[in-house]
Amino acid sequence: MKLLVCAMETSSNIHLKELQKYLSCEVELLGIFDKSLGNPTYDVTSLAVMGFTDALKKLPFFLKLNTQMAQLASQADKVLLMDASGFNLPLAKKIKKRYPNKEIIYYILPQAWAWKKGRIPKIEAYCDTLCSILPFEKALYTQQDKIHYVGHPLLDEIVEYKNALEQSGKIVFMPGSRKTEIMNLMPIYKEVAQQIQDKTPVLVIPEKFDEAYIKKVYGDISNFEISRHAHQALAQADFAFVCSGTATLEAALIGTPFCLNYIAKKLDYFIGRKFVKLPFIGLANIFFEKMGKESIHEEFLQEDVTVENLLHEYHTMNQEKFFNDSKLLRKYLQHGSSKIVAKLIEK
Repeated sequence: MKLLVCAMETSSNIHLKELQKYLSCEVELLGIFDKSLGNPTYDVTSLAVMGFTDALKKLPFFLKLNTQMAQLASQADKVLLMDASGFNLPLAKKIKKRYPNKEIIYYILPQAWAWKKGRIPKIEAYCDTLCSILPFEKALYTQQDKIHYVGHPLLDEIVEYKNALEQSGKIVFMPGSRKTEIMNLMPIYKEVAQQIQDKTPVLVIPEKFDEAYIKKVYGDISNFEISRHAHQALAQADFAFVCSGTATLEAALIGTPFCLNYIAKKLDYFIGRKFVKLPFIGLANIFFEKMGKESIHEEFLQEDVTVENLLHEYHTMNQEKFFNDSKLLRKYLQHGSSKIVAKLIEK
């Protein structure tokens, strides 16, 4: 079976890597994904976009790429779309129009629950199999035969959870994987690390970054211990300062007390706040809100990302409550998703 894949996000490729473990050797991938997972038609590392303004600059390129992917669908038996709704929904529409009988599977669905709920009829019209990783998401859809709650991929990928609140003497800093995120947070993180003198500061850097890029983007990091393994670093940490994104849910599931920090470009933040009507941006907090419970961690955004605020949260957070909430979160998500999604793809 030839499977056309569109996995444009770093997190999507991590999930795709886990999914591959359950796909038979007869499944051949083509399309957009990380080159470490096979022989992509387009390597995802060259397609990174940061925010609305960056996306607008690259719009002509992505419009052309979308058309090329739709043409490539002629060579595939099935289509797997992952996240990136701004690209994948128009792609699904084109493919369904050209090849109405070709099955389109959407894994990591567009966040229609956060904004643009009007997209749900389009998702149902263009796609045949919907793989939801959020327990509350299924109820939003009308075609219940199409949508399946498959579990959450992080419960496949995380292999070590905290069983007790033990002190290791390490504090983790995770400034994200995108250049702007890193450059915005690193000056603050460096000062916070200096102020917590009784702990070893550990800086998590994505494996894909080479030394030249690290020196250019992170600056002087000689005072940090470096880790290339986020889950391992989080499992060993007493506390973490984490940029918004998948890493916040990873920390919450592992059981490492943390706070979320995010500084976006002012225009991106304005647009995001105008259209996304949610009380939180961290997924763990969103889950807890859906369960009718208090937030599990603090969120510091834009001007609130200060050395003083981060240090105050570090010193005053109720870690015992967080630890118990972490176990509740794992129970809420139930199980991993990769094996179930693989079965849906190959059925």
